Amino acid sequence: MTRPLTVVGIGADGWAGLPGPSRRAVTEAEVLMGSRRQLESIPADATRADRVAWPSPLLPALPDLLAAHRDSRVCVLASGDPMFYGIGATLARLVGPEALRVLPQPSSASLACARLGWGLADTPVVSVVGRPLATVLPELGDRRRLLVLSADAGTPALLADLLARNGFGGSTLTVLEQLGGPRERMVSGTARDWSEPPGDPLNLVALDCVADPNAARLTRLPGLPDSAYGGDGQLTKAEVRALSLSALAPAPGELLWDVGGGSGTIAIEWCRTHPSCRAITFERSAPRRDQIAANAAALGVPGIEIRGEVLAELRADLPLPDAIFLGGGLTQPGLFETCWARLRPGGRLVANAVTAESETLVVGWAAEYGGALRRIQIHRAEPLGGFTAWRPQLPVCQWVVEKSARSASEG
Repeated sequence: MTRPLTVVGIGADGWAGLPGPSRRAVTEAEVLMGSRRQLESIPADATRADRVAWPSPLLPALPDLLAAHRDSRVCVLASGDPMFYGIGATLARLVGPEALRVLPQPSSASLACARLGWGLADTPVVSVVGRPLATVLPELGDRRRLLVLSADAGTPALLADLLARNGFGGSTLTVLEQLGGPRERMVSGTARDWSEPPGDPLNLVALDCVADPNAARLTRLPGLPDSAYGGDGQLTKAEVRALSLSALAPAPGELLWDVGGGSGTIAIEWCRTHPSCRAITFERSAPRRDQIAANAAALGVPGIEIRGEVLAELRADLPLPDAIFLGGGLTQPGLFETCWARLRPGGRLVANAVTAESETLVVGWAAEYGGALRRIQIHRAEPLGGFTAWRPQLPVCQWVVEKSARSASEG
């Protein structure tokens, strides 16, 4: 853009609710962009600007659309606060923050918390606009409050059904429509009894979560119960899983490669630790890949990328991982070396060996590359006749290593 790009936040009250600076930005614009609803909220006599409605899909078309008007005074209309799940952050990436002027209004979350008496800083927000509804699941917890930004008028009913099917049927849903506008409305009910017809598509849902008495406790912390996963039993058991995730040390925004996905447990629990964590899981068995997808959706992280056998799937365009978990295929020639070469400097690799052959390899790699070795064995109490006995699980040899800049250059 050869001229600064102005982004004006506009609420459900439309033109009437815009402060002076925002009105001037609209009035002085040569090109006015936004959704049809937003453009229609600006009176015809308020500006002579050419009105450009967003195409669908928007994001692929946005760079060319801005380039076509690069020499014009462009004003973009956005809902509420453009930097809150809005187009503002996208525009900042495209044109640079120095070329952007943002004039925000209160966000829908701010208005909702004001109506409900909830503290905004203490209230998580999940958007299901363009995202699977299942992404709400990791946020659920007994007595927890959160806001869900709806995709459309049908979201509240779908959300109520999701809660009822996942052990939160007693939760209260409050749908807040057209916040800040003359047609503002609120309606409440419980998830399992929800019968409200679809209302206004411009809405968000406030959840006051109540767990059912027998609901499984599925937190964001690693080590979910083995029973939370479907599959053929090929999974890293809960205790070893918790230790493995601790060693992998996920941080927000990081990418994991999970090699030998099995039931998907490591990739799933990596992604559950934070909404921005990402994972690619590699699994050669097609039925297991299907099961990983089912488990990921059921546990609220359907965005996990699922691929086939790792050496066949590695391409130059695959993003480099921040961490790698080797849970299978350790004896496959070239697998470790290939994965190690693709690991980012400073990244972590965790390998779990169960067989004597794979343990021998792991011990040799540790001697060459450093890191820490530990042997893990879990005993679980199980019935034995009328008594209780300790049943040992298979011991696991675990290798944890960080890739230094020096080893990266040597690799």
